[in-house]
Amino acid sequence: MAIGAEQVKILRDRAGAGIMDCRKALEEVNGDIDKAIEVLRKRGVASAEKRSGRSTNQGIIEAYIHAGGRLGTIVELNCETDFVAKTEDFRALAKEVAMQIAAMNPHAITREQVDTSVIEKELEIYRAQARAEGKPEQVIERISVGKLDKFYQDYCLMEQSYVKDPGKTIKDVVTEVIAKTGENISIKRFNRFQIGEESN
Repeated sequence: MAIGAEQVKILRDRAGAGIMDCRKALEEVNGDIDKAIEVLRKRGVASAEKRSGRSTNQGIIEAYIHAGGRLGTIVELNCETDFVAKTEDFRALAKEVAMQIAAMNPHAITREQVDTSVIEKELEIYRAQARAEGKPEQVIERISVGKLDKFYQDYCLMEQSYVKDPGKTIKDVVTEVIAKTGENISIKRFNRFQIGEESN
């Protein structure tokens, strides 16, 4: 079917992808906007995974101070070039990540950064809970590992549900901007400060 310029514009506005990518996606799914968005997201994820090995030596430091000045965060967001670091999409992402940290108080960026002693302590608690519930020994480990996945979703920034759209994780949000900019993007480090509390 012939794809009109208006359909391409609608898809571009919703997905933030390039004109040719939008046109191709619409042609593949006979003009269905929602299906075209899925196609673009899958491609974005695939291309983002290909870019994940590239070094990110440019970027910005973003700060967010919550109303009242009693809570603040600072985050370093990196990309491959100074050009992308200056784009609106990249700067908006940095702001969103800083606000996410303020709202959800993560302790690590990825699960690989979580200290093994913290993981072991959590597993011990889950095993003890399962035993107290009378679960058979052969399923206790499986239950504990399942609960550990839930722990990572709270503890690790990249696995947290995005506060503005709980259907996405922070990893999804970053991946979408990687697909838009065509560059690898990484969250290098962050800190969160709250009056009367020790910082992370």
